[in-house]
Amino acid sequence: MSSRRPTSSDSENDILPITLTVENMISHAKPLHYPTSVIKGGVLVSALRRLHEKDKNFTFTVKDDPNFGLFLESVNGVAGNENDKTYWELLSKKPGKKEEPLKVGIGCYQPEKNEEIILKFTHW
Repeated sequence: MSSRRPTSSDSENDILPITLTVENMISHAKPLHYPTSVIKGGVLVSALRRLHEKDKNFTFTVKDDPNFGLFLESVNGVAGNENDKTYWELLSKKPGKKEEPLKVGIGCYQPEKNEEIILKFTHW
C-alpha cells in the first residue's frame, strides 16, 4: 500500500477512472455498471464511497473484522447470508485480461486505471 498521503494539490492525473459492475448470479438481474474513480494508490472502499456520494442509488455496507479487515457485507440492499451460503465475490478485470478474484479485500485493494471491479453476489 502506498505510504504517501494524498493532498489537495494532487492533480487530475492522480485520479484513476474505474468501472464498478454489480452482478447477482442468484436472481439473474441485469448487471449494473457504474463509472467511478479512485486516487492513485487509493483503495477500493474509497472508490465505493466516492460512487455512493455521486449516486445515492448505489449503496453498500461493510463489516470490520478484527482479523481480516473490511468485509463487503451488502450491495444495493442485498446482503450475503451464512445460512444461504451467499456472499459478495470480488473480481478484477483489467484491460486485455481475464477476470480474476481479488487477493485482498476492499480495504487493501488498489485499483488500476480503467480496471473493472466486479462485485458478484453468488453461492460458495
